[in-house]
Amino acid sequence: MICAREVQVPNLLGETSGLMAFVRTVEAGSFSAAARDLNTTPSAISKSVARLEKKIGTRLFLRSTRALTLTQDGQAFFERVAPLLRDLNSSDEVIMSRTGPAGRLRVSMPGELAPLLLPAVFTDFAAAYPELHLDVGLTDRFVNLIKEDYDVVLRVGYPTQGDLMVRHLADLPLVVVASPLFLRRWGSQASAEALAGLPFARFALDGMVAPVRLGDGTSFIPSGRVDCDSGFAMIQAAQSGLGAAYLLRCLVAAELKSGTLVDLAPRIALPKLPFNALHAFGRTPPLRVRLFCDFVAEAAKAIAVM
Repeated sequence: MICAREVQVPNLLGETSGLMAFVRTVEAGSFSAAARDLNTTPSAISKSVARLEKKIGTRLFLRSTRALTLTQDGQAFFERVAPLLRDLNSSDEVIMSRTGPAGRLRVSMPGELAPLLLPAVFTDFAAAYPELHLDVGLTDRFVNLIKEDYDVVLRVGYPTQGDLMVRHLADLPLVVVASPLFLRRWGSQASAEALAGLPFARFALDGMVAPVRLGDGTSFIPSGRVDCDSGFAMIQAAQSGLGAAYLLRCLVAAELKSGTLVDLAPRIALPKLPFNALHAFGRTPPLRVRLFCDFVAEAAKAIAVM
């Protein structure tokens, strides 16, 4: 009788130091940087990772004199292990929650929403939780939340990173705006066909022009001679009369109120975009993340009605 050979599954419960060395090396980009973060030597980090590789029976990094590159197995292992270590690192908050959250809260949010959110974050939220160290990054790009070590990321639109937890905070209305001069020349638009015939200050990234989406689910690629990679630039172009701009209404609330921009298509239904918080802590985020998301959700209510 032939018996199947028993597969030995490695037990990683005693490999905390190796797991930490591996994750910090991926996040920091090198053994030297990971060693500085963990207050040890590059040699110790390298040996810890080598022991871990031997334990699990696969190469995690491709090493050369100039570069350190994750293998395919290394990438899959990192995506599984990093959230678990983050949970473990924040587990003391179960006890600290009796007195309030403490430690670092690293957040990423779109730069154009920052003026609407940061004043309240830096006054009310910071005052309510004085033991928190706030680390705020402003960017519109889709950051790698785990590799770049963010606790929570705020983004507008539909998330595509399926492994992350998504908390819906608000729905933000869109608007098509233009200068009064542009309005006098082109008139107010009452149909999608007329709107599609206007010149726009277009939002474009890496040569790809973002479509204008309508409330009925249809869309069109606008024409125009001004392409911008930020809402701020689109607002400036629209105020100069160079084209219409398709933006979040909250970004141009002040301009609409002052009359430097006008709603060009008030009778055309436009969609709302979801405003979400994304994190990689699974279904049990740390207290600091839960409290921050609660706070931003309340702040977003005011933004949504601007």
